[in-house]
Amino acid sequence: MTALLEAEGIGFAAGGRALLADVDLAVRAGEILALLGPNGAGKSTLLSVLAGDRRPARGEVRLDGRPLAGHKPLELARRRALLTQTHEVSFPFPAAEVVRMGRAPWAGRCSAAEDEDAVTAAMAATDCAHLARRPFTALSGGERARVALARILAQDTALLLLDEPTAALDLRHQELVLRIARERAAAGCGVVVVLHDLTLAAAHADRIALLDAGRTVAVGPTGAVLDADLLTRVYRHPVEVLAHPRGGAPIVLPERPREAD
Repeated sequence: MTALLEAEGIGFAAGGRALLADVDLAVRAGEILALLGPNGAGKSTLLSVLAGDRRPARGEVRLDGRPLAGHKPLELARRRALLTQTHEVSFPFPAAEVVRMGRAPWAGRCSAAEDEDAVTAAMAATDCAHLARRPFTALSGGERARVALARILAQDTALLLLDEPTAALDLRHQELVLRIARERAAAGCGVVVVLHDLTLAAAHADRIALLDAGRTVAVGPTGAVLDADLLTRVYRHPVEVLAHPRGGAPIVLPERPREAD
């Protein structure tokens, strides 16, 4: 597979504390790469460095073979889209208008009809078309999350960077979001997604990058990285990894003390 984005020797610090150290990663076209790890492992920081929102203190990120710093902001906006954890809008814009903001990088390059088609398709895909006229500020957390995802889908980029896109969602919409990620990957896009649900990652990711204390502990195929001993060490809690009875995908369960008889 073609590497859309490559990170080499990435280091990043804030407040006098190292948040990332010696991170190497490649994001390939046609795949979903999940970033996993405990709280404070550096997943969101790494995603922001990959997006170009934060500049690494050491190392280099390359997009399409060129250093990220060499891309103009408009170029970046047309090649990669970032979904952050928080979805705040200061004014009560209708949800459809928030999604339409994703079309800004293509102003002057696409017709109004093409922009409208992209907005309509993105809202339909994320099950938020019925929210189009409602003020974004009046939406629930899960509704805001879906509208925010629709905005970056409307941006129509080859690389999607998703920071905990399932955190505020119910079971049905969690599956919907990751099915959208799979569809985008199947269409040739690269998708990087930060997740906390290891079983959800097992069901949808092609590869996993497991982080701990700002370093990549393991990067590889999903089944290889989701190893019980490795996860127990990284998460500092005993886990067991079982095979799903249909299909064999890993199911990761925390071990719990047995109740006394």
